[in-house]
Amino acid sequence: MRKPIIAGNWKMNGTVEETTVLISGLIAAEFDSDRAEMIICPPFTALETANKLLKGHSISLGAQNMSEFDSGAYTGEVSARMLLTVGATHVILGHSERRQLYGETDSLVMAKARSALGSGLTPIVCVGETLEDRERGDTEAIVGSQIDGSLLEFEADDLKKIVIAYEPVWAIGTGRTATPEMAQEVHAFIRSRLKSKFGDVAETVR
Repeated sequence: MRKPIIAGNWKMNGTVEETTVLISGLIAAEFDSDRAEMIICPPFTALETANKLLKGHSISLGAQNMSEFDSGAYTGEVSARMLLTVGATHVILGHSERRQLYGETDSLVMAKARSALGSGLTPIVCVGETLEDRERGDTEAIVGSQIDGSLLEFEADDLKKIVIAYEPVWAIGTGRTATPEMAQEVHAFIRSRLKSKFGDVAETVR
């Protein structure tokens, strides 16, 4: 059985003080880590505080983005090694907002995922279609292209260490809801796409 993942992306929200309050509440709720894995992804500025609060608890810590480079003159960027030093174990890559607002391409997502894996971070690679894509009937074409482009250079062994997050972009802030059945339909497509390239290891991917 694949253990489900519940990951919370806080986006550009949460001061250090607000992070402390929210994490304290999560810890007090005594989440059952046998049933699912929980990952929280606060802003960069709150990661170190979050890591200290989560010590001894089963909630994992993720970042919302990272650079494809290890170090250098890249003002404002954060590397995988930097994330590791503040306790992050996961990193969200290719989120729809990064793709739409900042022009991130599949090849850039792939480069970031490669850097994350090489450093020991688990990439959470996001894929998903917009409302226009869905209404045109292009869901599989768009998601398939993102899967292919973002995982192009990886091998089957790499896939075991990558999480795929289907994000129905058309259901964000539109008042429309992606039902579990809709999500499962795309999940099944993604798994079949992965299987065609990587073989049976696709069954283990979360």
